[in-house]
Formats: sequence, structure tokens, C-alpha cells
Amino acid sequence: MVGSSHEALHRIFQKDPALLTRALQRVLDVPFPEPREIAALNVDLTEIEPVERRVDTLLRAETDQGTYLLVVESQGKVDDRKRGSWPYYLSYLYEKYRCEPVLIVITQSSATAKWASRPIRFGFSGWDSLTVRPLVLGPDNVPVIADERQAERDVPLAVLSAMTHGRGPGAAAILESLASALRTIDPDSAAVFVQFVDSCLADPQAKQMWRDLMTAIQYFWRHPLAEQVREEGREQGLEEGLEQGRAEAKAEMVLHILEWRGVPVPDTVRERVNACTDLDQLETWAQRAVHAADATELFSEE
Repeated sequence: MVGSSHEALHRIFQKDPALLTRALQRVLDVPFPEPREIAALNVDLTEIEPVERRVDTLLRAETDQGTYLLVVESQGKVDDRKRGSWPYYLSYLYEKYRCEPVLIVITQSSATAKWASRPIRFGFSGWDSLTVRPLVLGPDNVPVIADERQAERDVPLAVLSAMTHGRGPGAAAILESLASALRTIDPDSAAVFVQFVDSCLADPQAKQMWRDLMTAIQYFWRHPLAEQVREEGREQGLEEGLEQGRAEAKAEMVLHILEWRGVPVPDTVRERVNACTDLDQLETWAQRAVHAADATELFSEE
């Protein structure tokens, strides 16, 4: 199970390797050739000497223009040691595979993205013996996908958008669009993407909104992460496993979705939702809450 944003940010490219080349072409405008085939490789770069070196994700892309090694590094903060290890990785991989290595850095931080995009130069002034130019994907160039139809056209890219931009005032629209788009793909893939996004949401309010949205469309609760959340709820006394407890939790979820979407909730609506003990009815209201422009729309067909 993915347990951190660092892991999720690079493992999304293991889940959908083609997303990486699309990101290079569409986000960074890099004319990377269209791969015929992409395969994941062993990320262990350890030599015979007792020095362990690992990249985050390593993919081999077969194209009409040759074979490339796509080295993906998830970077949470500035770390000047990488200025030495990244050139080593590329040199080692070229020597081992005799394929051209390409370094891609992905981050949620604009400051880290700016640092990582600086060329790494070895040599003396006017003559570089070695130059490394990382390609960087971050909040300043990954598109903000807050439109449902756009999210449906490329769900993995929409996931990357949510992982990169899932904070601040725009988070609600991004997460809502992705939640709807997840309905259009197979449930197993959706469950994996749900966890990637959940791991990257540092804002507690955005994380709770995401979990409520996923509960409303029932993807989240098919994933092992749901058991972790339920256990947290048990520890806090929020879920007792009783029918009444489940109804109260679902009613609270309906109201949370409306509140986090900025939809005013009158007392009459709040009282009616809280008084409901029918889990199927509450499930219907939760699904309507994802798109409702007015709180009373929960009851529009009743």
C-alpha cells in the first residue's frame, strides 16, 4: 500500500508508464518519440561495493528512434546531495544498459522544482566535462484539471494534477472532477489512483473531502486504505460498527461534501439528513451532494 506522497508521485508512472511520455510531450513540450513499448526495470543500482543506490522508478521505452531509460525521481525538498547522485545514476545506467538515460524529477513544491531544473555541470568555466539537465514536472507546469470532461479524456493525467495541485482554494474543483472521471475506468485501476491521491494530499481538509467523495462513489471502501481509515475511526470512537453509527457517519459525510464544496446548508436540510437512518437513502444523497448547486437538490426527486 502506498503510504507517502514521495512514493505515490513516482509510482503513478509504474501504474501507467505511458503517462510519463505524455507528460513530457504535453506538459514540458519535449519531443520525446512515441514508445512502441514501455517496461519497468529493477531500480537497484547497487554495485559490488557495499554502497546501495536506488532510483525511485525506472522504465525502458522502446521507440522508433531508439531505446531510452526513463529515470523518475520524486523530490520533496531541496537536497544538494542529488546534484552528485543524479549524474552517477545516469552514467551507471548508460554503462549497464547502453541506452540513453533521461532524468525526470517530479515534485509538489515550486521551490524544489526551480532548484531541480537547474543544469548540473562538472568541469571548469567554459568547458563542461559533464552536463545533466533534469526534466521537471511540478505545480508550475502540470496542468490544473478542474473540468470533468477534461479529466475523463486522460484520467491518469487528472490524477497527476490532483496529486500536484491538491491544496488551496482550487482543490475542491480538481478533486470533484477526478472523482467523476474515476467512474469511467475499471474499479481496480480507480482504487489504485484513489490511494495515490490520498497519499499526496497534505491539506487535512482536502484529504477528508477526497475520502468523502470516494466514499460517495464507493471506490475508496474497496481499497485496503479504507480499513486503515475505519480503524482510525474506531480508535477515536467515531465508528462503533452499529447500524446507527454507520448512518450517522454517512449523514455527516453528506453534509461535509456540501460544506467543502461551498454549498450553504440550511438547518432544515441539516436536520433532515441527520435524522435519516436509511443507508441507501443517505448513499443517494451523498452522490447528489457531489454535484448539487443547492443543498435542497438532495431531495429533488423525492
